[in-house]
Order: sequence, then C-alpha cells, then structure tokens
Amino acid sequence: MRDPQPDDRARARPDDGGKQPLRDRLTAARRARGLPERAAAARELARHALELPELADAATVAAYVSVGGEPGTGELLEALRERGTRVLLPVLRSDNDLDWARYTGPDALAPGPRGLREATGPRLGTGAVLAAGAVLLPGLAVDAAGWRLGRGGGSYDRVLARLARERPGAGPALVVLLYADEVVAAVPREPHDHPVHAAVTPEGVRRFVR
Repeated sequence: MRDPQPDDRARARPDDGGKQPLRDRLTAARRARGLPERAAAARELARHALELPELADAATVAAYVSVGGEPGTGELLEALRERGTRVLLPVLRSDNDLDWARYTGPDALAPGPRGLREATGPRLGTGAVLAAGAVLLPGLAVDAAGWRLGRGGGSYDRVLARLARERPGAGPALVVLLYADEVVAAVPREPHDHPVHAAVTPEGVRRFVR
C-alpha cells in the first residue's frame, strides 16, 4: 500500500497552466525517498524553520500536518507549541475551503478527508488565519522568484486570496516547506497565484524579494 498523498486531493484541471506534469514528477520523487532520509530531513527542516525571525516573532502561526512524502512537520509543530506559539491547523471543508483549529499536541489529531490529519479542537472559522503572523504552506516546488507550485486542490489559493484581500500590504510571512531540490528555476504561473516570502528546506532558508 502506498503512502497517502496530499496530491490525491485534486486531479489535474485542463486550465492549470501546464502544472500537472511537473506535479507528477515531483510527487514521484517524493515517494522514492526512504524513511531514514525523510526523518533526517524533518529534523533539519524544523531546526532551520525555528531560526526564522518571522516565526519567533509570531504569536500565531498557521501550519499543517504533513502526510505521505511531504517534508515532515511533526517536530516543528511540537517545538512551536512548546515555546508558546499558538499554532493553527487547517480543517478541510466540504466546499474545499479551509477552516482552522488550534493544535494542542499529536494526540489531538484525527484522520480527516483525503488522507489528511486534522486537529480535533473547536473550529475557529475560515477567517482565523487572518490572525497569523506567519503561514507555513505545503507545496511541491518554488521558483527563483518565489512563485509556489501547489498541489492542485485550490484550498490554499482561497487562503492566500483571503489574506491578500483582508490584509493588503500587511499580511503574514508566507513560508513554503520543501526539500532542497524542489527549489527550481521556474514554475508555471496562473493569474490567481501568489508568491511567497521564503522557502525552508533541510539545507536552509531561501528568501525571495517581494
């Protein structure tokens, strides 16, 4: 049985700007990574992320629980919680938008739709993310200009559009978590895409001029 993959949340759209072949290649590369490599990567990713001033200064951080071949976030979530950060996790709604719930520890996670793991606490509403000082984003790649390749489901497109609309010019730090070889020269772009401020990989931090 293969790993659950967040990329299974959506199928390619005919108007996705040619992103799906790149998604397929990157997803296959993630599946090929062994468990020891994934565990080591998760430790290093957490170490580099915790050094970010954007996370140190944020009272609230919106994050996510990694699944399948994604860079592991478990150690990072626990470290943020232990240092007193309010951590919000996404809860997938039936309309594909994201609600949010507070992370209170690994024992307070439960299986969600499409292979996800979600916090079991009270739902705080789609607007809860507006309180975040930093948003940790899943993705498959980011390019040299900070354009993120998402997984194709559209949920984070809604989140990023909400942040741009409700907090124009004063939004949170947007940080995508990736493996080092997923920082690429260019990714296909669509009009609704939003660039990120930084990428964290097991090898360090890459910042982008906005």
